[in-house]
Amino acid sequence: MPPDAPARDALADPDPDPGRRQTPRRPAPTAGGPTAATPSLVIVGAGPRATGLLERIAANAPALYGGAHLDIHLVDPHPPGSGRIWRERQSPLLWMNSHAQDVTLFTDDTVEVAGPVRPGPALHEWAGVDGQTFLGRRTQGAYLRWVYERSVAALPPGVTVRHHACRALRVTGPRTGRQLVWLEGRPEPLPGDLVVLAQGHLDAEPDGEQRHLSRYAARHGLVHLPPDFTADSDLSVLGAGQKVLVRGFGLAFVDLMVLLTEGRGGRHEGDTYVPSGREPILYVGSRRGVPYHAKLGYTWDGGERPPLPRYLGPAEIDELLARPGGFDFGRDVWPLVEKELGFAHYHRLFTAHPERTAVARRDFDEKYAACPPGSPELHALIASAVPDPADRLDLAALDRPLDGVRHSSYAGLQEGLRAYVAADLARRHDPAHSPDLAVFLALLSVYGQLVRLGDVGPWWHGYFSYLASGPPGPRLRQLLALSRAGIVRFLGADLRVEARAGVFRATSPTVPGRHVEARALVEARLPQPTLVRTRDPLLRALHAEGVAETPAGLLAVDPADGRVRDRAGVPHPRRFALGPHTDARGAGAFTRPRTNSPSFRQNDATARAVLTFLDGVAR
Repeated sequence: MPPDAPARDALADPDPDPGRRQTPRRPAPTAGGPTAATPSLVIVGAGPRATGLLERIAANAPALYGGAHLDIHLVDPHPPGSGRIWRERQSPLLWMNSHAQDVTLFTDDTVEVAGPVRPGPALHEWAGVDGQTFLGRRTQGAYLRWVYERSVAALPPGVTVRHHACRALRVTGPRTGRQLVWLEGRPEPLPGDLVVLAQGHLDAEPDGEQRHLSRYAARHGLVHLPPDFTADSDLSVLGAGQKVLVRGFGLAFVDLMVLLTEGRGGRHEGDTYVPSGREPILYVGSRRGVPYHAKLGYTWDGGERPPLPRYLGPAEIDELLARPGGFDFGRDVWPLVEKELGFAHYHRLFTAHPERTAVARRDFDEKYAACPPGSPELHALIASAVPDPADRLDLAALDRPLDGVRHSSYAGLQEGLRAYVAADLARRHDPAHSPDLAVFLALLSVYGQLVRLGDVGPWWHGYFSYLASGPPGPRLRQLLALSRAGIVRFLGADLRVEARAGVFRATSPTVPGRHVEARALVEARLPQPTLVRTRDPLLRALHAEGVAETPAGLLAVDPADGRVRDRAGVPHPRRFALGPHTDARGAGAFTRPRTNSPSFRQNDATARAVLTFLDGVAR
């Protein structure tokens, strides 16, 4: 079947996987079907965000769209549903970083949307596995494809969906008329009454530092891999036994670690790693110098949940948005975040572990509520009410665990960091520390509120990921085994990499006066989704034409429905955008069930705005 065949007839991408689950076929429009004047919607991107939008279009269409026919076009070189990142054709060694029970693309009764709630199975229910399982990304891709097919099948009769397996290059057209989406390898543009930009995670051109490092590597015969999606990187340039500096200790590093060890024939036997002899030696460091915190290995035990939001909810966001001079994240927002997370932590401590507190819960709650966020009075109250410092929430210490830590040798650092990772694993799997789970729930609540503020800078997103979106516990156990085997070696915090004397040199204040030299450097982190450096030609063209850009380089959109703003702040009537390249980005394209996901709320608002507009076109 050609790539542009109607998805309603077969619902298959141009290169379907054998054995894939198929949505029942739906009949194509018959006589009296679509004509050249049929209203049309073009969605650039066909991954999870586009799939979530389709699900909301299907849910809202019966009430909002009265036209007989509607054409929906998906433009993406990758398979619909999974898209690039979650495609089923990637290494089976790569896992989800979330428990299967924490992934869904379906709304529930906690989601505050104007459209109808349409429940559906979370990933573990669909796959028939225990909810605590960490499934492979291939399985997640199959789930996303199934959701896509189900969403297409749920559309009203007369609505057709076509997948164009190519890239969109640019979009043109007047504000008052049809838009034209120009496709790679196609002489004629694709017309659409509306366009939604849902490209998902984007590649980026290297910044000045990365260009310098690449040029230096080329001159001296070195290897330099700039920020990229690890599954797409050419790791064959890293040889067996080669020393490799790795800058970045988050999820991209975990993928790198797996592909260069198990992916090269090594194997884990219990707590021991048996090398194949084909592995490079990875010297890893970062700003914090430690891996992201492991995923929590237990669930809520049925005790009282902290009632969230409490100190950072809609009213506080309204007040911040209404300030004539705007707001500063560090001065105005972070103290509210800190108090919200603290409330969740101490609520759980007092209700589940009262023997570890020194005052009555009611007295503490009253005084906590009265203390200004971040004030000395608040810190003094906590110190008097919670005797053991280990039971207090110290967000600054969590952010920089190696601050002030010094080792006289790299050998000492290896022992110290292995002890740190082992302690983190033990804590994250011990319900005695269940206030950590309460903080996790508060982080989700805070993220959902901060979306309304737009671009609050990259620090918050990194901090959230570090605390709440780390690797599965088994991955950190593998890290420990690889460290003991000498395959992974730690460099420390505030890592500095220089290109000098024909090599790359890494230093860290964690091990003063020492350095490691190597002929290969890997930047183990994702590209930043900035408009000025994105490799997406459509977004770069829009940037050149004058769309609004936030200080962090994101595409500015109307928070009400996702319409793209120009530099005067005026929303475009026919162009929308959703996803991580916008200032309305949420914590992810899919979400943990029963958390009132901002992604669901955004998808629903955009779907309703799209249908209302297209209904007017149809009439």
